[in-house]
Amino acid sequence: MNIADNPLLQPFNEAPFSSIKNEHFKPAFETAITMAREEIDTITNNTDTPTFENTVVALDYAGAQLDRISSVFFNLNSAETNEHIQKIAQEVSPLLSEFGNDITLNEQLFARIKSVYDQKNSLDLSVEEHTLLDKRYKSFARNGANLAEDKKSRLREIDAALAKLKLTFGENVLAETNAYELHLTNESDLDGLPESAKEAAASEAKNRDKKGWVITLDYPSYIPFMKYATNRALRKELSIAFGSKAFKGNEQDNQKNVLEIVQLRHERANLLGYDTHAHFVLEERMAETPDKVISFLNTLLEKAKPAAQREFAQLENFAKAEDNIEQLEKWDGSYYSEKLKQKLFSLDDEQLKPYFKLENVITGVFTVAQKLFGLQFEEVFDVDTYHEEVKTYHVLDADGNFISLFYADFHPRKGKRGGAWMTSFKSQMMKDGVNERPHVSNVCNFTPSTPSKPSLLTFNEVTTLFHEFGHGLHGMLANTTYPSLSGTSVYWDFVELPSQVLENWCYEKEALELFATHYETGEVIPMELVQKIKDSATFQEGMQTLRQLSFGLMDMAWHSQDPSAITDVKAFESDAFSETSLYPPTPETCMSTSFSHIFQGGYSSGYYSYKWAEVLDADAFEYFKEHGIFNKEIAQKFKEHVLSKGGTENPMTLYKRFRGQEPQPDALLRRAGLI
Repeated sequence: MNIADNPLLQPFNEAPFSSIKNEHFKPAFETAITMAREEIDTITNNTDTPTFENTVVALDYAGAQLDRISSVFFNLNSAETNEHIQKIAQEVSPLLSEFGNDITLNEQLFARIKSVYDQKNSLDLSVEEHTLLDKRYKSFARNGANLAEDKKSRLREIDAALAKLKLTFGENVLAETNAYELHLTNESDLDGLPESAKEAAASEAKNRDKKGWVITLDYPSYIPFMKYATNRALRKELSIAFGSKAFKGNEQDNQKNVLEIVQLRHERANLLGYDTHAHFVLEERMAETPDKVISFLNTLLEKAKPAAQREFAQLENFAKAEDNIEQLEKWDGSYYSEKLKQKLFSLDDEQLKPYFKLENVITGVFTVAQKLFGLQFEEVFDVDTYHEEVKTYHVLDADGNFISLFYADFHPRKGKRGGAWMTSFKSQMMKDGVNERPHVSNVCNFTPSTPSKPSLLTFNEVTTLFHEFGHGLHGMLANTTYPSLSGTSVYWDFVELPSQVLENWCYEKEALELFATHYETGEVIPMELVQKIKDSATFQEGMQTLRQLSFGLMDMAWHSQDPSAITDVKAFESDAFSETSLYPPTPETCMSTSFSHIFQGGYSSGYYSYKWAEVLDADAFEYFKEHGIFNKEIAQKFKEHVLSKGGTENPMTLYKRFRGQEPQPDALLRRAGLI
């Protein structure tokens, strides 16, 4: 294929989705890798004395075309994939892994970087330059630059194997999700379900050329069924289908993949001189060590467990009184929690949904961003997208200057993985005196519209939208010099602060009045509903906290010890959950085999960071509350010291500059009603 015919190999600002064909990707990757290698060679072959500019800075900007192609391709592999794209992913991932290793194991390049690093104290570097130099040196050391040759080649083998294993893990989970359907032809099987969920199930059946109703394992279909369906046997079937993804001993089984992934991660950490994978990961986190993480999780567990046990006993008694349920099972949890919540607060999602029409919530989050940070969002229709459902916006500051391009993609599709995430198609950076502005995307899986109703969000979906938009703001407001320190390129346990702090506005009367209006009548959400939202926000908070802590502790169990003796994934998982389990065990299910966060995504040894960031966000939001939730001065400090700074400084330094103190866990425990 001629380079001139490949849109990915031309200079582009906005991603040229409509011109890209699947067959463009692999040649584009191969050519861009070659181009990037040439850029690296230029740095290593430079006969001038190594300097910060000609070595460290030059390396940060190298491979820009490859980065753009990768962001386009891997975003498509998550948001609009097909078998062809998945096959390409399997082919190019090892190439990228090999190229990454070729850089970090390049002795000449490392010698130049080490030469600059060794004289860093005599160089007149800014804080950001110091951070870049440190990060670059460590990226080599942590990827084996100081290793002997035989160990370097083993490291390469491990990285290539892990790249493929993680892809396979994710493909298996997606295939298992897509393979299952609960096809119902008897309307009584839908008893308890709200009309909107029934309509969505009928619409899904129609899409599959079937009569009746189809429930799937996608969240917008699965969650309402588990929450409202009175048919306990069907809830059990669906719950077990969901919990047994990639744990059936079939071709899509992930047990072997899990064991291989943790074993290879451990071997890799040992090669590099670390005790375990967790020791390796946490060196580059605010938390610093596995002991600190485990101690942090156990401190919260001590506070949350008694509350969780009380809440669970209350739920058991309620289910027994309601329906004579002798033994509360996992498939009963959501159902009876919802009933109990309605009894205690007379509040259910169906009551709230009419006030949360998707378009209004989008307007709401834009208005909150405008009131806090002076941003304006203008929908534009001439930006190329990868699917007709994707909306695009120009983001401007108060003076009308262009800040970012924003893509929004909100509904489930066959080729889209579950969950919600923020990503980017172009990083912010300063290049040749120009501040290159970022292209940021939010991807979610919200309940779609039906023939009779627009897309109406559950309150949980509203907080998800605000959460992902918080990540989006971290990307959009980035204002650093170097691409590798820009936007969300921060310590992993700091990255959730901007997203989680923004969720707090969803509970505030002052913010809700801006956008929570009834989609038919235009009536603003009644304040007694707002009060109920706030009152119910801490409902079963002990159980919710226990659940998150259980995931964090399991992640640490997999990654903070030598896994070579582990042979049974389910038995190991059950042991890791022993301190946090409330429900009876279900032998047919296993969480690890579909725990994409830690086995496919970037959360290995990092799942604790959700709770860590909650401590940060509760503390940060208390600061806003003390001075007013739309206080411009506090918002400006947050923008200046957190959102715009990316990874240019140690996150605790940045946080203290914003807050004036270290974060206090008590703010979280107060908000959760646990103290």
